[in-house]
Amino acid sequence: MRAAWYDQFGEAPEVLRVGELPDPEPGPHQVVVALHTSAVNPSDVRKRAGAFPDLLDHGPIIPHSDGAGVIEAVGEDVHPGRIGERVWVYQAQHVRRAGTAASRVAIDAGRAVTLPESVDYATAACLGIPAMTAHRCVFSDGPVVGQSILVTGGAGRVGHLAIQWASRSGARVIATASNAQDAEACREAGAMAVVNHREAGWSERVVEANGSKKIDRVVEVEFGENFAETIETLRVGGVLAAYGSWHRPVLELPFYRMMYLDLLLRAVIVYDMPESAKTQAMHDIDMALNAGWLRPRIGRRLPLAEVAEAHQAVEQGACRGSVVIEIQ
Repeated sequence: MRAAWYDQFGEAPEVLRVGELPDPEPGPHQVVVALHTSAVNPSDVRKRAGAFPDLLDHGPIIPHSDGAGVIEAVGEDVHPGRIGERVWVYQAQHVRRAGTAASRVAIDAGRAVTLPESVDYATAACLGIPAMTAHRCVFSDGPVVGQSILVTGGAGRVGHLAIQWASRSGARVIATASNAQDAEACREAGAMAVVNHREAGWSERVVEANGSKKIDRVVEVEFGENFAETIETLRVGGVLAAYGSWHRPVLELPFYRMMYLDLLLRAVIVYDMPESAKTQAMHDIDMALNAGWLRPRIGRRLPLAEVAEAHQAVEQGACRGSVVIEIQ
C-alpha cells in the first residue's frame, strides 16, 4: 500500500517519507478500511516532532488519527455485511503505530463509524478529533440550552464546530476572531456576536455582547494565552473547557480567584474521553450529518506526496480549518 511514515523525530520535510508498505490484515474485532482521505491534527504534528519520546520504541509510525474511506475486509467477530460500508475513522494512531496517512488501515471496528451517503470523504476526515473535541467541550457538563457560551478562535477547526454544536442546541454563542473574514465564518456557523481577541481588554466586550452578563461556559483554544481574559468573562459556577494551549502550555494559576468563582476547569482530549462520551458524540455527529448542518471548515487539501507540507501548514497556523490529505 502507499503510505507516509517516519522512523525518527524532527522537522516534517526531514523525517516524513512516502512509499510502499505491506497491506494490513484485519485482526480480531478489526476492519480494514481503504482510505480516501486523512486529516492532519495538531497532536499528529506534535507526535512527529517528538512530544512523546517512547513513540518509536517499536518501529516506524504511519501518522494521523482521522480519516475516511470504505471497509474492504473484516476480522473475526465482525459481520461481513460491513464490507463495502462507507466510514469515517478516528483514533487510528493512538498507542499504536498505524495511522491514516496510508491507502489502508486496520482498525478496531468500533472506531470505523458509518458515513451517510450525502457526506464527502474530505468532510468525513474532519469528524474525529475536531468534531468530537468540540462536542465534548460543549456538552461535557450537561445540556446548554439557554446558556451563554464563549468560543475562542471560533474560525478554527474545533471552534467552528463548537459554535455549530452550541448554537444548534439552544445556546447563545459569542465567538472571538482576529479578522473580518474569520468573524464572518463565526457568524455563519451560528455566533450571535464576534469579538476581536487581538484587542486589549476583549473580555469586557464579550460581557457587553452578552447583555452585560457573565458567560456560563468557555470553549478555549489557547488556555495559557487567553486565561487572564477568559476568567474575566465567567460567572460564578462557570465552566472553562480547554482543548489547547499551544503558545503557552505552562502558567501559574490564581487559585483563590478561581475558588471564589467556583470555577470548573476541564481539559479535553479525545483519546482519553470516556467511551460513553465518544459513543454520544458519534450518535450526535450522525444525527447532525443526516440533518445536513454539521459542516467542518476545511482549510487545505493536499495529496499524500505533500504530507510534509500539510504538517507544516498545521504547525505554522498557515490556514484556518482542517488540513486534509487526499489519498485516492
